[in-house]
Amino acid sequence: MNKRTEMLDAAVRVIAADGVRGLRVEKLAAQAGVSTAALYYHFTDRAGVLRAALEHVNQRAVDYTEGASDETDPRDRLESLLQLELADGTAQNSIAWGELRASGVFTPELREPLAETTAEWSTDVADVIATVRQLTAQDAVDAAERLTSLVEGLSMRIHSGSMSTERARTLLSGAIANELADR
Repeated sequence: MNKRTEMLDAAVRVIAADGVRGLRVEKLAAQAGVSTAALYYHFTDRAGVLRAALEHVNQRAVDYTEGASDETDPRDRLESLLQLELADGTAQNSIAWGELRASGVFTPELREPLAETTAEWSTDVADVIATVRQLTAQDAVDAAERLTSLVEGLSMRIHSGSMSTERARTLLSGAIANELADR
């Protein structure tokens, strides 16, 4: 693993533990085992760290959901793709994603990359939905946006302790079934 990746992994850990507002360059440097100068060299400033952390979180999600593409049945692929976001092993990524999304309200420079990564995820999910049901492209995107928004909300409820993972998984499965039902 290269030093930049180690720094980004550390950034995700710090964001997941302390939130975006709790991300201090000095703490991040200590967590990554590098100097603050090294962080500034790689990311220019704190906003650069946040943008790179968002891209890193997104790439980690792409990496752990690749296995969902091994499912031959498109319904199973969709279920797996979305349920993976609620898995115990993805909690750190999910919390960091939620923190970065929420900080977009206060950090305008994160809005565009957030919109881009969200659109990519919705497009990936819409592509799978379109293989299950014959829908217009817009209807598939609409269904994908409903489901990905639900996953984000369920994830935050799990991590805030207001819902069990089992309950969230059940609700997500029901929503997927509803989206895929012929109307």
